[in-house]
Amino acid sequence: MTRWRPLPDVLPREARHLVEQLRALKDRTGLSLAELARRTAYSKSSWQRYLSGAKQPPRGAVQALCRMAGAEQARLLALWDLADQAWPNGAAVAAGPAEPMTDERPPGAEYRRWRAAALVSFGVIVVLLAGLLWVLPVGSG
Repeated sequence: MTRWRPLPDVLPREARHLVEQLRALKDRTGLSLAELARRTAYSKSSWQRYLSGAKQPPRGAVQALCRMAGAEQARLLALWDLADQAWPNGAAVAAGPAEPMTDERPPGAEYRRWRAAALVSFGVIVVLLAGLLWVLPVGSG
């Protein structure tokens, strides 16, 4: 179980309760923030902000974490609705990291990921062009 840092004092009660519930769900999954990021549409740094109370999590992040934890979404979404009304203007709140940075991706990992995606895309384009050239009739001069 993660040892969480205290939530910011300026966080309203409703927002605090939502973040505490999200932390419990995250712990229930047994996933690191990096693994949670890989399995959802939200980055590790986004999850850090949401789980530290520094930033209001989007509704979709709550739904994604509920799915990961196998939890009922209705209750957490009701909490999200309450927190949404109370959150300080949807703005970021000063807070430290949600948990120690022990599972960070190695330097350059994001660049390598994008480079690999670009290379795969380029390969697909080359194959499609080659197929197109093979199918097109050659002019008979």
